Amino acid sequence: MASDPASIHASAVLVGDRGILIRGPSGSGKSRLAFDLILAGRAGQIPAATLIGDDRVRLTAANGRLVVHGVPELAGMIEIRGLGIRTVSHAAEAAVAVVIDLDAADAERLPPPQALKTRVSELEIPRIPVGRGYPPLPLVLAFLTTV
Repeated sequence: MASDPASIHASAVLVGDRGILIRGPSGSGKSRLAFDLILAGRAGQIPAATLIGDDRVRLTAANGRLVVHGVPELAGMIEIRGLGIRTVSHAAEAAVAVVIDLDAADAERLPPPQALKTRVSELEIPRIPVGRGYPPLPLVLAFLTTV
């Protein structure tokens, strides 16, 4: 059964074959992290990274997977603070491998195991809570490159 495809305020990037869903309040750095991941992919630090959506995405749950989709009216557009809206290559969708929660109130130096998971559309998904003022990119790169 598919979930309601209503859009949510989030950004998403496809890294290799894994979707990265980035949530957080307005101004928390969702677009910045999405673009940082694209740049890390171009630099060879991680597999190629492609924007799925910035600012708004749609989520569906089917066959035990959470899939993030870009919204057509924003396809390929990303906000770069100081430059405005820019256009980049984009992917239509990806299965979500991890949820990044920016400005997370429960972020800790050594988070308990339950903080590293979240439930979205009744599916348990790995989660990285990032505290306010802490740079999220190193945490995401560590998730993608370590076991």
